[in-house]
Amino acid sequence: MKSNVHVIISGRVQGVWFRASTKQKAEQLGLKGWVRNVPDGKVEAIFEGDENQINEMIKWCHRGPPLSKVTNVEVKKQNLTNGFEGFSIRY
Repeated sequence: MKSNVHVIISGRVQGVWFRASTKQKAEQLGLKGWVRNVPDGKVEAIFEGDENQINEMIKWCHRGPPLSKVTNVEVKKQNLTNGFEGFSIRY
């Protein structure tokens, strides 16, 4: 089943290759959407695709890349948009 989630990741998640690693993992899982840094030091992402792959991506977000230290992951389900071509990093 297809799904869409909005995720906010807290902790040491900026300056540790979090966005690039998230893009790589999302593409590996066949997900669409985007990821970006937020001015308050968090990372925000939208993942859209198969529910099992999204759950795998959320699990990955709790760990993140090797240099990160994730302290919290907020996940909110959203309506499916089918509005994404692929997965991108937003600036």
